[in-house]
Amino acid sequence: MLSTIKIKSFKSLEDVSVDLGLVNVFIGANGSGKSNLLEALGVLGAAANGRVDDEALLRRGVRPGLPALYKSSFKGSRQPSAIRFTASNEGAEFSVGLFNPLDKPEPAWRFKTELLIEGTTKLVGRSQRLKKIRLDPYSGYAALKAVELPEESLAGRLLKELRQFAIYSPDTATLRGLDTDPQSREPVGLSGGRLAEAVRDVFIRIPLLSERAEFRESVLNLIDWANGLGATKPDEVPVSKNIPQPTRILRFRDRFMADGRNMLSGYDASEGALYVLFMMVLVHHSESPPVFAVDNFDHSLNPRLAKALTRNLCEWVMARQDRQLLLTSHNPLVLDGLPLRNDAIRLFTVERSRQGKTVVHRVEVSEQLLNKADEGVPLSQQWVMGTFGGVPTNI
Repeated sequence: MLSTIKIKSFKSLEDVSVDLGLVNVFIGANGSGKSNLLEALGVLGAAANGRVDDEALLRRGVRPGLPALYKSSFKGSRQPSAIRFTASNEGAEFSVGLFNPLDKPEPAWRFKTELLIEGTTKLVGRSQRLKKIRLDPYSGYAALKAVELPEESLAGRLLKELRQFAIYSPDTATLRGLDTDPQSREPVGLSGGRLAEAVRDVFIRIPLLSERAEFRESVLNLIDWANGLGATKPDEVPVSKNIPQPTRILRFRDRFMADGRNMLSGYDASEGALYVLFMMVLVHHSESPPVFAVDNFDHSLNPRLAKALTRNLCEWVMARQDRQLLLTSHNPLVLDGLPLRNDAIRLFTVERSRQGKTVVHRVEVSEQLLNKADEGVPLSQQWVMGTFGGVPTNI
């Protein structure tokens, strides 16, 4: 898993470094730079795969932009010509410097520098001073060298995690299957496409029926109106003929309705249930990226459901130990679902300085915060009160 990410001169991130845990929640005002932080990691993932262009960025959920919009341009501050990104795990580090002319933008970004090290060994080195090897400036050197790395090596694992990284932004119409996902991936698209198929995969890959039933019940605890859940063929659930017919469709059994009229499809179920299943799939499906982000993961969730889902996400990730999440949120109750006494669960505030530069601070679990929570002032309320930042100051 990633231990540290560093970004220099990318959008509002002039010089930012973040030490990550397994579950990382970023809170802050709109426009503070939360999405920029996720997108910086997406750009680095494209670089680790060998090419940084619009297609590669869209594939990872990054909004394509002109070089003039990607490079920091703060008033009165001189910025370097290249944008720099770095990520490391417990024993390897990959960094890259990317350049694209402001006046004549090119389809792909140029690699100005690259460095891949494992321990004290430099595996890849690339700079403008290196003249011995003639390299294609639009192709990543580390991506070529990656085929020579043992799969179990720390450097190889780091590059693989970066290459597979993606930013998910689910929307209700795509989760229902009404809209086509513009970025289809395994197990689900970046907007939530193929959710029913992915839910089915998760359940059928649990080997024991007893474990499968227990896990399904734990998910249903987050969907209080349902006592049955599955994915089946469209003709086995009442669905309007005017709705597109996929190969699989979600099926819910409403515990309050009479038998014979209590079966609902994903088209009729509450959107909150769909978002719960989407997050469950990303954590538990074998084809999910080992490191991924969900922007505004609390979207469409009732505050209490957001708190409960957050608690479950942390439990799922800690039990598995093979997933790393970066989540952005605007819902205060998300904080009350975070077991912050566990160092692997981390909360960060994201704010803009007086110069407009994004500043990221980890919220340390102090005795003062815990004492206030014990006295009936939960973290959600302390956030809204501005106790530890991450709220707009001019509203």
